[in-house]
Amino acid sequence: MSIKDKDSSKNPQLLSGGNPQISKGDGREFVDAYISAMPGWKQDVGRKLDELILRSVPDAKVAVRWNTPFYGVEGNGWFIAFHCFSKYIKVTFFKGASLIPMPPERSKQKDTRYFHIKENDQIDEALFTQWIEQASKIPGEKVF
Repeated sequence: MSIKDKDSSKNPQLLSGGNPQISKGDGREFVDAYISAMPGWKQDVGRKLDELILRSVPDAKVAVRWNTPFYGVEGNGWFIAFHCFSKYIKVTFFKGASLIPMPPERSKQKDTRYFHIKENDQIDEALFTQWIEQASKIPGEKVF
């Protein structure tokens, strides 16, 4: 089924914290719909995150699950995702505790680490790219 066939993708609603409600699906069109529906400053950051991830891992598979874009390596699982909250974007590194240096925010999951991006934050692209490259080589999450 195409994303155009799913009602929630035609005019995505914003959920709590301004997170776009996008239908679950595999492929570029679902991630593009999510990023296009990100509110305000978050949309530019979402485009930048997507660009950095795909520049670092050009053959990454992409999907939207739980109103969140996921990026993974075929046969190796998902390594990164991001999600909108009211005052920041939460970037999830599923095996972030293995990254050097580790992303700063802890999770209840021992292997997961987060990186929060607030309005007007400058992303250290070199460090972020380093995290992406490392994360893409570690066996990721195999959920769903």
